[in-house]
Amino acid sequence: MKVNHTVAGRDHPDEPLAGFSQCHLGILSQLQAFVELPALQAAAAQARHIAASTLALFKNEVHEHHVEEESVLFPAVLRSAAPGEEFSRVQVMVKHLTAEHRVIESLWKELEPAVKATAKGKPTDLGRDAVERLVRAYLSHARFEEQHFLPLAELVLGRNSAHMAALGRSLHLYPA
Repeated sequence: MKVNHTVAGRDHPDEPLAGFSQCHLGILSQLQAFVELPALQAAAAQARHIAASTLALFKNEVHEHHVEEESVLFPAVLRSAAPGEEFSRVQVMVKHLTAEHRVIESLWKELEPAVKATAKGKPTDLGRDAVERLVRAYLSHARFEEQHFLPLAELVLGRNSAHMAALGRSLHLYPA
């Protein structure tokens, strides 16, 4: 903010010092805002870090996790399930979980460009509602998998140690 003392003095010709006082108010107001800059820079740096970490999470972990489940775990449980009700139950759960994978991936695809921009420190409109939808979808997915599918998978694969060993080998050999 450039201060022109001559103009400031002209605003109050009967009180030439009042203009300087008014300038001080403007300067002090701007300096009060300036004092917040380090905290805002720290918040911006944290936003860039979180965005970069989230990009890596989806690229390296979430995507691979979905592929591994759909290519290795789900087929192994389906192959080992007892015919009839158990197989049908596993099949319904696998379809449900796979559909959730697609929803999560779709939500991420919508958010990814804004997250990339944030990681680069560029201004973007990263909607809180969209972020919360993705997080809720993943939490719900993980909860269902942990509470329902994985215990059933343990039961199905655990009946035959060879099936569990085959799953372990498949996971070990699966391209990372």
